[in-house]
Amino acid sequence: MQTADTSVLNILRIDSSGRGGGPNGGSVTRELADLLIQGLVDRQPVRVTTRDVAKGLPFVDAHWIAANFTDPDQRDDAKRAALAQSDALVRELEEADVLVVGVPLYNFGVPAALKAWIDQIARARVTFRYTEHGPEGLLKGKKAYLVVATGGTQVGGAIDFATPWLKHVLAFLGITDVEVIAAERQMIQGDAAREQARARIAALLNSSEPTLAAA
Repeated sequence: MQTADTSVLNILRIDSSGRGGGPNGGSVTRELADLLIQGLVDRQPVRVTTRDVAKGLPFVDAHWIAANFTDPDQRDDAKRAALAQSDALVRELEEADVLVVGVPLYNFGVPAALKAWIDQIARARVTFRYTEHGPEGLLKGKKAYLVVATGGTQVGGAIDFATPWLKHVLAFLGITDVEVIAAERQMIQGDAAREQARARIAALLNSSEPTLAAA
């Protein structure tokens, strides 16, 4: 569901780095997400919702699975409680026009906290469904930016199991307009990696105006 005010761009920011933001935090993905969002703020009215999944999310368990596969009108209080966090995360995503996801590569993949977020929002009959023609994503009409940082891994390379996976998952949910902003191989490239990412952000901001989703 999109918000009624179509003059405002709704941005959902997902942070997953274990490092904090700010000059003493050291998180490159948080720093670059700040830069990207500020660039969007400077161009048009925005509303930013921030979800720092590094602070912790529940993992899918047997109670969650049982609740999720129970018809909504058949769920008791316990099942509704089991899905309460997931429902809140899904609402944030449904209301967003733009998704900004900070993705530090940990051991060639996404942080466990980010995987937990994906597991909470990938829900059959809610964010995707199966049809006679195959799966259909239900979150169409959104744009996503993946802000990726690595120490030695080439983004999109043979041992990057995070970026292609996230693009696949987002497409499965209906989000196919995905831009990757990479500060890659920082232990090899040093400050040049961040500068390349900053240049990529500047180019994206200058290339075209973000499109407001229709109500």
